[in-house]
Order: sequence, then structure tokens, then C-alpha cells
Amino acid sequence: MTVQVFAVPVFLVVFRETLETVIIVSVLLAFLKQTLDGPQRDRRVYKKLVRQVWIGTGLGLLICLIIAGALIGTFYGLGVNKWDATEYYYEGAFSLFATIVITIMGAALLRVGKMQEKWRLKLAIAIESPVRTGKSGWFRRFAEKYAMFILPFITVLREGIEAIVFVAGVSFSAPATAVPLPVVIGLIVGIIVGYILYKSGSSTKLQIFLVVSTCLLYLVAAGLFSRAVGYFETQKWNNIIGGDAAELGSGPGTYDIDKSVWHVNCCSPELNGGGGWGIFNAILGWTNSATYGTVLSYNLYWIFVMCMFVAMRFREVKGHWPFMKAKSPANTREHDDHSSDHSSGEKTTGLAKGIQPGVKDVAA
Repeated sequence: MTVQVFAVPVFLVVFRETLETVIIVSVLLAFLKQTLDGPQRDRRVYKKLVRQVWIGTGLGLLICLIIAGALIGTFYGLGVNKWDATEYYYEGAFSLFATIVITIMGAALLRVGKMQEKWRLKLAIAIESPVRTGKSGWFRRFAEKYAMFILPFITVLREGIEAIVFVAGVSFSAPATAVPLPVVIGLIVGIIVGYILYKSGSSTKLQIFLVVSTCLLYLVAAGLFSRAVGYFETQKWNNIIGGDAAELGSGPGTYDIDKSVWHVNCCSPELNGGGGWGIFNAILGWTNSATYGTVLSYNLYWIFVMCMFVAMRFREVKGHWPFMKAKSPANTREHDDHSSDHSSGEKTTGLAKGIQPGVKDVAA
């Protein structure tokens, strides 16, 4: 039997989180280069702050790897062999959980391209803030002095823990052998793509790439949702026949004919590792034995996703969710005042053009 070594959902999750982190770190490095790197600037301060960025990034990544190894090792070491009697119920539950995780994450992936300006603003505010004195301000002074360490450290830690949660949810529906390779490749591809996009400076290319990646994620999620329903039905059929239907092959007796929409005695993603059909199963949700439940669930998932994006677009344009009342005029005026204050705060991004008050205090 062929061993499954590559889980596509795990790759996509790791790739997405890596790309987010690379974009944020690249914003920090670009900001420092624009404000401190030049013939009239202090090279010593520049190198020290760049060193802080890389130390913060590396330490955050190390902590995330330790947490991930402990979590996945504990799960596969203690629990993976204890569910033989109800195996498909567990796999169905994990597939359903992975579907929810990917569905939530897919919409967030489209926002990655908008993160550069947000982090440029945060960094400008962090550097521009005056150094505080007095015993009560020791923590703030520390935060200002090591801002270039704290920002990437917290960011990588947050993105890393988020990735761990997502990978855990997705990998629970895959064997342990299918996790390490997509994690490594996801990290490498995310770093390469992020670096290329950073060097090219083309936000249009980034957005197109993110749209394509999001579409692929939702294809995977739709397949997982359909497979979750299929797992539940398979376990119920196994309980009826008193054994594992998969051990009988793919012919008669391996499926409930009363619920079958189609069944072919070949092209099974489960037998002998699945081969190419296993890849179609992982990405598109293909099965050689479809039921009313799996077909309906696949189509209902896509209807839900379409309605979700229509509702999100409606809220973005109208300011409220469909079938809900719009904000009162008082709340609207308050929102407008807040927006104007925020707009004035964005002027601090002028630091990216060469203004650096308090920079030497940060790196002192």
C-alpha cells in the first residue's frame, strides 16, 4: 500500500501563514532601509535595528516550531491508534473541523495584500513615539528601545500559533506521514514567493496570486465537507454489515445502494494509496462512490460560500449585514469622526520618506 506523504490542505495553510509573515518582516526591513540606510544616515543604528528584526523573527519561529512539534507528537503518539471501532466518525469530525478552519481562513487570505500599509503605519507610530522617563515608564522605554525586536517577534509568534491551530485542524484528517513534507515545502515556497513579490513591488501580481490561492483553498474545503459526510455514512454502513467495507474492495457490498447516486468499480481514492485519484480526492473531493449526502453537501457548501462573499461585499459597501438595519445617524457621525482621526494618524507614514525622530533613542 502506498504511503500518503503530502497533504495539500497542510501545504496551503503553511504557505499562507508564511507569506503573511514574510510580507510583515519585509515591511519592517524596507522601512528601516528607507529611513536609516544611506550616505547621510547612521549605519551602526541601521545594522543594530536590522539585527533586532532578524532575532525577533528567529526566536518567534523557534518557539512556534517547539509548540507545533509537541502538539502534533502528542496527538499522534497517544490517540491515533485508539479509534479503530469508530474510525470514520473521527475522520468525519476532523474533516468537518478542517472545513470550518479553511473556510474562515480563505476569506482572510484575500486581505494579505492590504497588510503592508497597515504595518508601515504601526511601525511609524512605534518609532515616532517620544521616549518616556521615570520609573513608571520602564516597560514603555524597553518597548521603544527594542521595538524592532518586539514587532516581528510578536507577529511571527501570532502567525505561527495561528498556523499551528490551522495545521492541527487540517492534519487530523490526514495520516502523520502526510504532514512534514507539505510543512517544509509550504515554508520554502512562502518565503520564495514573498521575496519575489517584495522585490517586484507589484501589488497587482500579489492580489491575483492570492485570489487563485483562495479559490484552491475553497476547492479543498468543499471536498473535505463532502468527505466528512461520506465518512459518517461509511461508518454507519460498516455498523450495519458488521465489518470494514473497505476491506472488500470497491465492488458490490462495499456501499449502500439505497443511498447511491453513482458507483464505479475503479478510480477509488482509497485503494492502494489512491494514486492520481487520491490527488483528485484531496483537491476536488472526488469519490468513486457518491451518495445523495455527499453530492448535496458539496453543492450546498458552494452555495454557502457564495452567499458568504455576497454578504461580506454587501456589508463592505452598505455598512451593515443584509436584512439588518443600518446604523443610526448618530453612530454614523461617530464613525466618520473616528475615520477622520484615523486618516490624520496615517500621516505618520511620512516617516517612510526619511523622517526619523527618536530613532536613535530606539536603538540606543
